[in-house]
Amino acid sequence: MSEPALAAYRRRVGFVFQRFHLLPALSVLSNVTAPLLPYQRHSQLVARGRQLIEEVGLAGRERSLPSELSGGQQQRVAIARALINDPHVLLADEPTGNLDSVTGEAILELLFGIQERLGTTFIVATHDESVAERCQGLMRVHDGMLIQDRNSDPSSS
Repeated sequence: MSEPALAAYRRRVGFVFQRFHLLPALSVLSNVTAPLLPYQRHSQLVARGRQLIEEVGLAGRERSLPSELSGGQQQRVAIARALINDPHVLLADEPTGNLDSVTGEAILELLFGIQERLGTTFIVATHDESVAERCQGLMRVHDGMLIQDRNSDPSSS
């Protein structure tokens, strides 16, 4: 791919990290909108950011700093940030790894609900069997080798 085509492709992929990677000096709204600052007008960006913050259940927390949020709330901010560019694919690395079981379940419900509504492809890396079993497809890797492949086609199970 050419550099411009590769850059355009990268903007269509969202990332949710295990450790959130929020910028501590930025508000929730600024953290959510940061990936698109160079690409969209400020007013459009703020409106989209506010919409996503509401969608992940954090309406009213736009001005909060990450240090003022719980782990689950920080993960919700990270999810909103990952969705700001309307990705075709969302990569999630241990999205529930740093959360207690109740908060982790709420985050999974949020992610699967978003996936269902938007049709976004989610690729989740996890060590948690309960998370893996909820996914439509499953690829198990051990020592760099694919040892199991269960996709969403029931005839392949």
